[in-house]
Amino acid sequence: MPTIVDLPELIAALPAERRARFERIFRVDRVAGECRVPQAMRAWVESQFGSVAAVERQTVVRVTNRVTFDGALFNPLRRWRPVTLYDDAEHRTQNAERQSAIGNRQSPIEDPFADPPRMTTEDVFGRVRGEHCITASNVARWEGQCAVLIFDEPDPLAFTRAHLRDYFRASLAWARRAHRHDPRARYFVWMWNGGPKGGASIPHAHAQMGLGRGMHYAKVEMLRRAALAYHAQYGVNYFDDLLAAHDDVGLSLCAGRLRSFVYLAANRPKDTWIYGRALDDDLADALHDVLRALIERADMRAFDVAVLLPPLFSPEPDEGLGVDQEDWSGFPVIVRVGDRGAPEMRSSDIGAIDLYAHNTIAIDPFEVRHRLTDDD
Repeated sequence: MPTIVDLPELIAALPAERRARFERIFRVDRVAGECRVPQAMRAWVESQFGSVAAVERQTVVRVTNRVTFDGALFNPLRRWRPVTLYDDAEHRTQNAERQSAIGNRQSPIEDPFADPPRMTTEDVFGRVRGEHCITASNVARWEGQCAVLIFDEPDPLAFTRAHLRDYFRASLAWARRAHRHDPRARYFVWMWNGGPKGGASIPHAHAQMGLGRGMHYAKVEMLRRAALAYHAQYGVNYFDDLLAAHDDVGLSLCAGRLRSFVYLAANRPKDTWIYGRALDDDLADALHDVLRALIERADMRAFDVAVLLPPLFSPEPDEGLGVDQEDWSGFPVIVRVGDRGAPEMRSSDIGAIDLYAHNTIAIDPFEVRHRLTDDD
């Protein structure tokens, strides 16, 4: 199995046309990083990283997406760097102190999502009840039309295909109601923070939905414009080429009926994309398969999921925004999944370099691709 360190050789071995396609999307730089290990550290280094030689000369692969300027710095050795874990007793004490300091702002209900009709706010146009979920209006709003999709199953790692199909159906029903209430709201985004380490403020499993006005959310709009510029320059669909480039180096796969790949310019470890056609059962099944594989075979226990898609609804006639002025042709429904690290880690998985420079990724994407398809 190749590794990320082999990426330059994999690119060089491609036929000329495929290599040109890959290189118009990605720039890849491989550099050596060297250091000296003092005698006093050698025993610890060998225990932590396997050998002194592995630390004294390391290989870093930097991948930059020339189209969108996503970027990842890969060094799988970083997965073995020392981390500080929570002590369970200390963690419980800290939580108790934090809740005491918050005082009256802390809900007296241990799990408000256990009884949504009684303990959560409701949209003015009502709730949507699915077979396995129910909507609530977001009590601390981040958008004019935004909601929480509360799962009946509180464990974010416990879900089935039937669950995900129902979540998407209920979400679409909510979006239609929100659009009827606010016809200018038409840009839909769906997100799932899997557990507190994934960003969820309440541990009970739930997703977030928003329906925005005027323009799509910034990162979706940026992706649309980058894809249009790519098409204008090369005359081909960016998303098709992006999938083909990953296929050429062995990072694509099938997820149910849909195509998927492990993204080279990852923003988080195990950054996996799925291309769909709609927020439908095929997409739900593909997401199920990818999540279950990452959880069961790649040790993912906290995660983020986002579904990015073209506007769900046409603009209102008086908005002055015509379809020809906002070209979404060739833009697929995209699911992205990322790993947020071990829940017991004290430190965040994101630091200044990730926010302001280039993402640091400690998991080899080729290993992730292998685990996604490994049935052993």
